Amino acid sequence: MNKVKVIISNRQNVVKIPTGIRLLVRRCCNAALRLENFPEDAEVSVSFVDNDQIREMNREHRNIDAATDVLSFPLGENGIYDHNEATGAALLGDIVISMPKAVEQAELYGHSLQREVGYLTAHSMFHLLGYDHVNGGVEAVHMREKEETVMTMLGLPRGASYVMDDEKL
Repeated sequence: MNKVKVIISNRQNVVKIPTGIRLLVRRCCNAALRLENFPEDAEVSVSFVDNDQIREMNREHRNIDAATDVLSFPLGENGIYDHNEATGAALLGDIVISMPKAVEQAELYGHSLQREVGYLTAHSMFHLLGYDHVNGGVEAVHMREKEETVMTMLGLPRGASYVMDDEKL
């Protein structure tokens, strides 16, 4: 397996980042690239932001004036990427995750914050690799299957919450 550098920054103070989330994000990035048989070293940037920050980015880059859960900013097109001159790694792009949205969606879907952040990271990685779901159809189904494969590889399959119910302790 090639080297993957994942640069993670926490640019919000609304949600405390749980222990292990940064490692999980790195593992998600690695798993997506492994699944795709990505042929070279790679570099990805992941930022944790709040709803106001992601809303501003969504408005600026997509003309949508609303907070969203994750944004992807690919640096490559058609499998061709710029490279870090110092390391030679392919620069895949940036992932921006709204931590308050991740918390909200984890509660809504009844799974752990780890599962939600992992899923959002995998989802975004496939966008960075050129996949899209906007038009629906087979392409959207294919992308969803890949996301769930990554989650299963990491031990976070759909339906697995890893949240302990206090009454069962």
